[in-house]
Amino acid sequence: MNSQSRVPRVLAVAVSACVVVQSSTAPLLIAQGGAQPTDTSGAKTPDADGGWPRDYATSSGGTIRMFQPQVASWDGQRHMVAYAAVSYNAKGAPKSALGTITIEADTSVSVSERLVDFSHIKLTETHFPDLSNDQLREVTSTLTQDVPVGAHIIALDRVLARLDKSQIVPKNVQGVKADPPAIFYSTSPAILVNIDGDPIWSPIQNNDLRFAVNTNWDLFEYSPAKTFFLRHDQSWLSAPDVKGPWKAAGKLPDAFATLPADDNWKDVKAALPGRTVTSVPKVLVSTSPAELILLKGPPSYQTVSGTGLLWVANTESDVFRLGKNGPVYFLVSGRWFRADGFEGPWTFATPDLPEDFKKIPRSHARSRVLASVPGTDEAAEAVLLAQVPQTASVNKKQVKAPDVQYEGEPQFEAIPSTTVSRATNTDKDIIKVGDLYYMCFQGVWFMGRSPNGPWEVTGSVPKQIYEIPVSSPSYNVTNVTVVEDNSDAVIFATAAAYTGMMIAWGCAVWGTGYYYPPYVRYGGYYPVYHGYYPSYGYHAAYNPWTGSYGRGVSAYGPYGGAGVGARYNANTGTYARGAAAYGPGGARGVASAYNPRTGASAATRQGSNVYGSWGQTGVQRGDQWASTSRVTNNRTGATTRATQGSGGGAAVTRNPVGTGGSGVARTGSGDVYAGRDGNVYKQGNGGTWQKYDNGGWNNVQQPTAAQRDQAQQRASDARGQAGARTGSTDAATVGQLNRDSAARAEGAARTRTAASPSAQSGASSSYRSSGGGSRSSRGGGGRRR
Repeated sequence: MNSQSRVPRVLAVAVSACVVVQSSTAPLLIAQGGAQPTDTSGAKTPDADGGWPRDYATSSGGTIRMFQPQVASWDGQRHMVAYAAVSYNAKGAPKSALGTITIEADTSVSVSERLVDFSHIKLTETHFPDLSNDQLREVTSTLTQDVPVGAHIIALDRVLARLDKSQIVPKNVQGVKADPPAIFYSTSPAILVNIDGDPIWSPIQNNDLRFAVNTNWDLFEYSPAKTFFLRHDQSWLSAPDVKGPWKAAGKLPDAFATLPADDNWKDVKAALPGRTVTSVPKVLVSTSPAELILLKGPPSYQTVSGTGLLWVANTESDVFRLGKNGPVYFLVSGRWFRADGFEGPWTFATPDLPEDFKKIPRSHARSRVLASVPGTDEAAEAVLLAQVPQTASVNKKQVKAPDVQYEGEPQFEAIPSTTVSRATNTDKDIIKVGDLYYMCFQGVWFMGRSPNGPWEVTGSVPKQIYEIPVSSPSYNVTNVTVVEDNSDAVIFATAAAYTGMMIAWGCAVWGTGYYYPPYVRYGGYYPVYHGYYPSYGYHAAYNPWTGSYGRGVSAYGPYGGAGVGARYNANTGTYARGAAAYGPGGARGVASAYNPRTGASAATRQGSNVYGSWGQTGVQRGDQWASTSRVTNNRTGATTRATQGSGGGAAVTRNPVGTGGSGVARTGSGDVYAGRDGNVYKQGNGGTWQKYDNGGWNNVQQPTAAQRDQAQQRASDARGQAGARTGSTDAATVGQLNRDSAARAEGAARTRTAASPSAQSGASSSYRSSGGGSRSSRGGGGRRR
């Protein structure tokens, strides 16, 4: 019986954010086709989403196999339209029936876990020529109602590989600056000492040493001899002036041995008495945020395939040159700067980069720079990830506000071009609006009727706050919004700009580009210092697998770079060194994101979630489903067994499910597709296509060059019409299938790369893993040039 129908849109399944329910009537089978990454124990590691295709049991004892969805559109990263091939095997039937479905679903994204969740699923179209109406209803109800919570998960990289990047519209932050920082250059060993303004010296109790609180380096002044000391790893340098000249320190003053026995001086004491310095590095000191291009000897140029660019390979910085005598291009904090030579002067270059930058291959060792080249697919993806909000439901009664300490009486200053003012003598973001006070802390808004509280969670934030301009150090709070305000809880959403990543010039960049002077107050035993994290001074570089910026060079200092070295605690009257000094690179390593106002670096397996720092008490993270689903999809043990199809596609299931006799099980490698003409296709050897018709497979006649051109033009004309069919001609269908096939292979490779150690650690410099397994993406589903 021929059954082709439009399914009513009332079919929906609600997905809980945190609880996975295993349905006894619809056990989930997860195919593990294709090569898998291995962990350090040598065991195979499942893909993040569990792999494709997926098998589901029906209530009548049959089996449904759903192949990987082929994304057609993803509106605002909240609503997706996709196509999928499906096989249905009735209980006891000798063979399966194949058909296609059109899926519409709401989606939520966990960038840190690189997963996309489908909820409120609707099958808006089905095409199963060989199913009865009762069987079609069973397919529909199983996929939309009976599938266990957490089963509709797909790897983010599979989606990105097929997504039409023209759908991604950057929402540029107005006013972001691109004035070049001070840029130093050296071909011999050097270190960069960033100081946040002139040195601010703090005494150390019962000691003749003073330490600089506004640098991330261990920088001391020994008052009796008016000599300065700088720790460089396990060695020490000394100088008569902060700016040098620096030399090997020799024997250190006895005062170093009497430093207090607390964590503030743990690293310093571990470097005593210091190793002998055999070669003194060049010490570059800057009292404004600065960057360093450090080369190991003269520039080592390597050609960039398919371009006129030369890559400077002997530096950790991202540096290219247009021809050996052309301009030099330096990328830092997501901004390109250009100079005639390495010594400068430097000018902003992102808006007018040469076209050759768009042609840098993904396989290049520094292909991460593509995310900072306007107009590339990689830049569009970076923008998409930066625009995905982090959400959390915050219980109004359970979540308590942090302690607020001021230096003396609360002080507020007006924010230009607004009617609000901000607190200046506290490390908390507190905004005064009229007679009320609002505090934003780790993505949660609180309200108080006095600057000292008491504070309570609020879902009513005045619109005047969202008028704070980017020129203000309080701009970040405008990126925390209220999604929903209920009687017991508030749902908040934070954009990436809250932790420092902005959208500008069509790219994701680090920082606003403004320098915000620190708060400094003298008086009492210790000087009071509260610094703001600048846009430069971290060697901040984009990591495509975490979707955020990280730091990874040691020449910028032991505690994260950018000059901010300690935080003053008004409650105790002392400084905490190091713990608050880690920039976007996180604590002593390369984490993914950083809250520059609170000092919270809440890194997860990949990426960072600002709400992770709250724990689970009273804060229910909106992406918690991802962790739950990951455990569910990757579960192994006594209750799990593998079933083998006729061709080698292994599937993991918790309950026995019949495989039938259709031969479809050998598609564990994922070679079955839904054509947008409603037919099912599979790819054979040599890239040829076959169509499923009347229970068998028939070869598809390959289109001529003229037909391909016509189909491509029709597809181009139809772009942007989400879910629209591209036509029934063989040329149009084959073109769509070729693109989907290339995207599926690309997505599988990217999913494996995202699970690699270098990607998880945040140390990746390329869109290709060092372990190989990735092919060129210049085919139909890859990057468009």
